[in-house]
Amino acid sequence: MNSPLTYLIRKPNVSIENPPLLILLHGVGSNENDLFSLTDFLPDSIMVVSVRGPISLGRDRFGWYEITFSGGVPKIDTEQQVKSHKIILEFLEYLSNKYRFNSKQVWIGGFSQGAVMSYSVGLEHPDRIKGIIALSGRLLEETKSQILIEDQSKGQRIYIAHGTNDNVIPVTSARASKDYLESVGLVPIYKEYMEGHTISQEMLKDLVSWLEKELA
Repeated sequence: MNSPLTYLIRKPNVSIENPPLLILLHGVGSNENDLFSLTDFLPDSIMVVSVRGPISLGRDRFGWYEITFSGGVPKIDTEQQVKSHKIILEFLEYLSNKYRFNSKQVWIGGFSQGAVMSYSVGLEHPDRIKGIIALSGRLLEETKSQILIEDQSKGQRIYIAHGTNDNVIPVTSARASKDYLESVGLVPIYKEYMEGHTISQEMLKDLVSWLEKELA
């Protein structure tokens, strides 16, 4: 089976038979190298896979779906989003056939559009995804309609971080995502920073601290 997506992998820096797996999804217009640069800071015990979005937007620029603006309101290409969602699940299946990792400790996280996709895949498949990391992202209405709160959902770990000065995805979107998740019985960790649309050093430090505790 060939990989349905291009990716970079960092295997654990310590000897571990079935490590946790973290799949990283970049934002629109970026590529797999972007979040892979964070691997030096991530826990040594985890297998990290940084994935390239399937939609080409130009030279070394990729995404998970395209966005159009009508009257200043962003509208996503739902068909592309659904297709990317399915491809990510196929990619997870590919990884399970190629590498050894703990299938009960699969985490998915991303930045911006990658966070949107992480919400989508993670919340809709709590049986396959242990934890979700959403950095500067938002929860789609389309994802809300697909969420089925199951026993596995209650055990899901969700980490949300957002900049209060984000002018790409406003912080109100992150707050609304948090409120919605709490309304359906989930318990996300939520943090705000005096930042724009970026992953700051403080953001990363807090995320790694949380992840280390969750993996302990």
